Amino acid sequence: MGGPESISNGGGAAGDRELRVSDAEREHVGQLLQRAVGLGMLSLGEFTERMDTALAAKTRGELNSVLIDLPGVQLVGRPAAPPTHFVAAPSFPRQRPMPGPRRTPSPAPGNVIRSRMSGVNRRGPWQVAPTLLLNNWFSGVTLDFTEAVMSTQVVELHVDDYCSSLNLIVPVEATVDLDAVDLIGSSVNNKVRTGPPFGPLHLVVHGSIRFGSVTAKHPLRAHWRKLLGQ
Repeated sequence: MGGPESISNGGGAAGDRELRVSDAEREHVGQLLQRAVGLGMLSLGEFTERMDTALAAKTRGELNSVLIDLPGVQLVGRPAAPPTHFVAAPSFPRQRPMPGPRRTPSPAPGNVIRSRMSGVNRRGPWQVAPTLLLNNWFSGVTLDFTEAVMSTQVVELHVDDYCSSLNLIVPVEATVDLDAVDLIGSSVNNKVRTGPPFGPLHLVVHGSIRFGSVTAKHPLRAHWRKLLGQ
C-alpha cells in the first residue's frame, strides 16, 4: 500500500476544516491509524483512543486531530499546504496491502452485518443466507445458528472486523472452519469440529480480524448435557 491518500477534494482553505466527513473518510483515517500501529508509531491503547475520536468526528478538523503527530501526513491550515490535505512522504514506507475478505458482488442488504461501536445479536429462527458479509468496528457480534433457518448446508462468512468480537454458536452436529482467517493482533478459539461437513451446517469463515477475536462454540445447554453424560 502506498502513502496515505487525500480524504477531500482539494482546496487549501482553512474553512475546509469545517466540512462534514463521511463514513468512508472515517474508515480511511482508521486504516492510516492501523498502519501506524503496524509501524510501531502507536500503541494499541493510543490506537483505540484515536479510533474512538475518528469514529465520532463530524468535521475534517476533528478527523485531522488524530493524525496531527504522525509523520507523512500534511494537515489542512498550514501555510505551505499542498492541494491535497493528506500527502505521501518517505517517512511512511510502502506497505503490503492488509488482508481483507473475499468480496462477493452486489450482496443483498440482508446479507450484510455492519456495525460501529454497537452490539449485534442474531438469535432464534432468523433467515441465514448462503453468504454473509461482516464489517464491524468496536462491536460485539453474536450469531446463534441453533434455531436458524438455512437454505444451504455450507454458509460462508466473509469477515472484515476491527477491534470487535465475533461469537458463533452452532448446533452440536455443526462444523466450523476458521483456518482461512487472517489475524492481526487477534485470537481464534474453535471449540467445535472443523470438518469435513457431515451435519446440517458447515460454517466457513474467510477474511481478516484486526485487534479482535472470533470464537466458535456450542450452546451452553449442550455443554452441561455433555458434563452430565446426557
